[in-house]
Amino acid sequence: MAEETRSKILAVDDEPMNVELLDAHLSLDYDVISACSGEEALEVVKAEKPDLILLDIMMPGMDGYEVSKRLKSDPATRFIPIIMVTALSDVGDRIKGSDSGSDEFLTKPVNKEELVSRVKSLLRTKGMHDNLLSERDTLEIQNCVRGILTSMIPVLLQPLPPEQKKIMIYQMTGMVETTISGMCPLCKKITDLASVGVICASVMNQLGGSFSIEESAGGNACVVKGTVCPWGADEARRNPILCNLTRGIFSRIAARGSGAPEVTVIATIGNRDDACVFKIG
Repeated sequence: MAEETRSKILAVDDEPMNVELLDAHLSLDYDVISACSGEEALEVVKAEKPDLILLDIMMPGMDGYEVSKRLKSDPATRFIPIIMVTALSDVGDRIKGSDSGSDEFLTKPVNKEELVSRVKSLLRTKGMHDNLLSERDTLEIQNCVRGILTSMIPVLLQPLPPEQKKIMIYQMTGMVETTISGMCPLCKKITDLASVGVICASVMNQLGGSFSIEESAGGNACVVKGTVCPWGADEARRNPILCNLTRGIFSRIAARGSGAPEVTVIATIGNRDDACVFKIG
């Protein structure tokens, strides 16, 4: 069973002891990183993409209000929850914090139970929001790709010369891969063969298939297996040429990784096998 990914929390405070206290309260359940100024916080957010920010207000240079305003005005960071953690306690300070875009306000010294409760609540809300965005992106990918298939597959199924069909498969593969890579965040994170396999399986699953990593051979190769064809089981069995589309997409995704690994077809539903099996590497 895959290990659950721990949420990453950024603690921003110019006093190291305050950061150490927040770390002590949260490090058992979360990965806590830190920044000691507003300017550094913006750089860390850009590099580390935390799931939540604990932000001091009174800091030399850029204060917490300005940090919050900048993060909430940036589309790339506006949905990261921000909890202001400060010695300020006046109503006016809270209003100013809300106006800057912060989501919660805690007064120092921080109560551990209250801190943990607020963090859990905001991370749960962010998780729901992230899931909705992921589902939206998946639907957009499916709709775009299905539009390509709807317009081109009927022509492919006509009695055309093999060379013409190869050209059309190449064109379809290019359009599908371009659509996916432009909309799927995973496609920009290829670092090794295992990642290539995970992304290939994810892409097919987003299109309606059921693919998974079957095995890995010491980092030298990985095997992707699909038991449900995204192009439709009956259609794929009648038209094995559709399997070339899957292989073409895998090859183009693999080409984004280091070494441009080869994609080998071991079995396909289109050839009356029980599943589609592709070796990458």
